[in-house]
Amino acid sequence: MSVSLKDDNATSTSDQRVLVLDFGSQFAQLIARRVREQNVYCEIVRHDITPENIAKHNPKGLILSGGPNSVYEDGAPKCDPGIFELGIPVLGICYGMQLVCDQLGGKVDSCPTSEYGRAICEVKESDKLFSGFPARDQVWMSHGDQVQQVSEDFETLASTETCPLAAIKHKSLPVYGLQFHPEVTHTPNGSVLLKNFVTQICGCTGTWKLQDFANEMIASIRQRVGDARVICGLSGGVDSSVVAALLYKAIGPQLSCILVDNGLLRKNEAEIVVEQFTQHFKTDLHVVNGGERFLGQLAGVTDPQEKRRRIGHTFIDCFKEASSSIDNVQFLAQGTLYPDVIESGAAPDGPAATIKLHHNVGGLPEELGFELIEPLRDLFKDEVRKLGVELGLPEHLVWRHPFPGPGLAVRCLGEVSEDKLVVLREADAIVIDEIEKAGLYRKTSQLFAVLLPVQSVGVMGDARTYDNALVIRCVNTDDFMTADWTHLPYEVLASMSTRIINEVSGINRVCYDISSKPPATIEWE
Repeated sequence: MSVSLKDDNATSTSDQRVLVLDFGSQFAQLIARRVREQNVYCEIVRHDITPENIAKHNPKGLILSGGPNSVYEDGAPKCDPGIFELGIPVLGICYGMQLVCDQLGGKVDSCPTSEYGRAICEVKESDKLFSGFPARDQVWMSHGDQVQQVSEDFETLASTETCPLAAIKHKSLPVYGLQFHPEVTHTPNGSVLLKNFVTQICGCTGTWKLQDFANEMIASIRQRVGDARVICGLSGGVDSSVVAALLYKAIGPQLSCILVDNGLLRKNEAEIVVEQFTQHFKTDLHVVNGGERFLGQLAGVTDPQEKRRRIGHTFIDCFKEASSSIDNVQFLAQGTLYPDVIESGAAPDGPAATIKLHHNVGGLPEELGFELIEPLRDLFKDEVRKLGVELGLPEHLVWRHPFPGPGLAVRCLGEVSEDKLVVLREADAIVIDEIEKAGLYRKTSQLFAVLLPVQSVGVMGDARTYDNALVIRCVNTDDFMTADWTHLPYEVLASMSTRIINEVSGINRVCYDISSKPPATIEWE
């Protein structure tokens, strides 16, 4: 296997770091990610971390995240006010700004006109934080409370039509606040603000690289595992592939990979995965053929969460059987990413809502009796791809579109059957083939077909039909926390539709999903 890092003995440059205090925002990790994009190491810590523990991290700056609470409510999460006496620059975002003002003499209350969505921000005062930021620009708001007044120690830097204090600065302390969210893509120049904060205000030089993360993670895995064996759930997607590469780099032949063919994979997927990992991963590979078992468990089930539960439990059973023949296994490695953690409500800090159950989050290590290794848990999809490049993985693996753990079961709405899966596989293969022919695969983030439990009237060959409706879903995103539907060329959509209706028996209507995330999710279930 050809997997290498540029320098096995590279030293960490994470001595320049920024800490994000998490108050329960679903965007807390997104803040950290945006900071890392500035080549500054960033990590998330509890919101109630003490000043003493902050000092042990020796950070160059602190960012207080947003959150779902009101600062004036009983039991609302607070930070230790002593953090403002450390002399470390602080940036409060949304709830974080409200908390800053509440603890430093201001007043926060519910506002008569809430702001959710796009707003126009006007810069009032020139400052390092807004250096290079347009005088009037779009920002993304998401708040029902806002700062009504600040103490005389603060000055206003920016405002919107309904939020006079959209950005503030303390006159004597290195403390700033933004009511809007600079970390989301809907604030086009938000990265300018974050870069200004970490470089001009915090004094970071921007020398940290994702390669450092890889080196540190490999060393950490090697030390933790010792001479034990690790099993890795392999799907052939970029997440599990990068995990396998990290593990192989760290422990080599102590790694065993298990591919569970659940009968819910795309066309020829299992065969392709075996071929790829025979070529690129010279490691112990076990394949479990569990299609009949999974379909049996899904018979009669229509609820999406119940589908995920049953698939998860059956996956555990298959894993148990495969792992029982492997000696000295103490660890289970998974390709869990941060969006998986957030959407499953499993983040350790903050009341993030459960949007969907995820096969990689919770339950598996306890039931299997293994310790869990999740080296990608703090990364987003694009960061994982960059890491894959650092590890020398082949391009077609690194840039492959994501595929959900429950497979086609969550793209076959309603009850899942083998007949429906055959129809969906063929249609999905056509969709991918057409996007590749058009040269748009790398320009899109995720593309797939969804089979609806809906029939509609059609006419084919002068005969009336009453067949299935199929939806094509294509999105573009940087982080998979938010996504916009892709404006595919009409001729590409037309080719997909024509081929599907002509070549796939049982479909007479093709639709295109033009919903963004939020409010929709990327997957339909």
